Amino acid sequence: MRQEYLQIDKIEGPLIILDHVDHASYGEIIQIKSDDQKQRMGKVIKIEGDQVIAQVFEGTQGLSRYNSAVKFTGKPFEINISKEVLGRTFNGVGKPIDQGGFIYSKDTYNINGRPINPVARRYPRDYIQTGISTIDTLTTLIKGQKLPIFSGNGLPHNELAAQIVRQAKLRDSKKKFAVVFAAIGIKNDDAAFFRNSFEEAGVLENVVMFLNLADDPIVERISTPRCALTVAEYLAFKENYDILVVMTDITSYCEALREISSAREEVPSRKGYPGYLYSDLATLYERAGVLQGKEGSITFLPILTMPNDDISHPIPDLTGYITEGQIVLGRDLSRNNVYPPVSVLPSLSRLMKDGIGEGYTREDHPEVANQLFASYSKVQDVRALAQIIGESDLSINDQKLLEFGRQFEKQFVTQKNHEERNVDQSVELAWEILRILPKSELDRIDDEILQKYY
Repeated sequence: MRQEYLQIDKIEGPLIILDHVDHASYGEIIQIKSDDQKQRMGKVIKIEGDQVIAQVFEGTQGLSRYNSAVKFTGKPFEINISKEVLGRTFNGVGKPIDQGGFIYSKDTYNINGRPINPVARRYPRDYIQTGISTIDTLTTLIKGQKLPIFSGNGLPHNELAAQIVRQAKLRDSKKKFAVVFAAIGIKNDDAAFFRNSFEEAGVLENVVMFLNLADDPIVERISTPRCALTVAEYLAFKENYDILVVMTDITSYCEALREISSAREEVPSRKGYPGYLYSDLATLYERAGVLQGKEGSITFLPILTMPNDDISHPIPDLTGYITEGQIVLGRDLSRNNVYPPVSVLPSLSRLMKDGIGEGYTREDHPEVANQLFASYSKVQDVRALAQIIGESDLSINDQKLLEFGRQFEKQFVTQKNHEERNVDQSVELAWEILRILPKSELDRIDDEILQKYY
């Protein structure tokens, strides 16, 4: 029989502290009734002897130390999930906010998930088409991959996230495909933008949305990605869907982690973040993948804003260790009105080679991608030279490289935010731009393929 405690010993920000508690478990959910009869939920986050520290999801505002009852449930944080979640919108703790009623299910699922045994994983193959040339051609998203987008404040990552959700497709259209979209710590107008964007595109019934708003209690941000990934696991491994999880903004999640760590008086690490930031992020990212004997898959596309555009900041730095590549958005491209401002050279997809080429995309795709990278990197050197000696004094080949660079950014990288290109169209467009260069410059493409397509 679980006891009910009729007094809170201390309230500190989003945390409550109770003394003389028996048999509490780490991660256990508590129910708090205050004298206004409003029921709140909390989670045990620290146990020291018989003292328990819990974080309150709805915030502690208006909570009284003496007129509150705290009941320990003996259960971890669980949510109800059924196939009915498709097309629904939830808040950061998995409660419906779309007037569609509660989700009823005989099964409840722990939002912390279960670690995937590495031996049970299958190697990711095949690709997910985003309809965006730079991603599909140069940093192809492979089914079951973790591929983050590194952005900066003020860059159009929200527009890019919405476009990917609207356009994402599998190569095999007969397979079941859905998107789980989670927004962490976003403004109300951004939430309205995402909702309207998906509604207008007619994809809402195939999307599960989790919206944690900037004015929601900060502790809810810790649960939002976990609720979203739990729904993704259910749809992928119980209902055999291929799931794309798009999550923005991981930086808001890490800021919440830092704030709660500070309230718990933990020893800070780099830039004030807790020392366990790496392992905490890994518990999210490593929930993506493809399992042996299961038809479904989870592909994870987290978006994070780099403070001060610093790619060595702890959040992008640690993310890079756990994930399989990154897509980097560049501020210079954005200033020149290039959308999406994907900075091609620092972007890469480490699993790309295993899901493109003959049998997947096109036989010429891998070599075209290599050639675009090689030629565009030469463009940067020629641009630096042109600033010193002037464009008119460059050799004919260098002038062609400059023209290639301009057309590459203007036609290939630049794309309208409602323009969708399939992989064939993107590779054909790449060939059009590569034809600006003489054959002798295309040294990354096999002679046979060059003969066939040039």
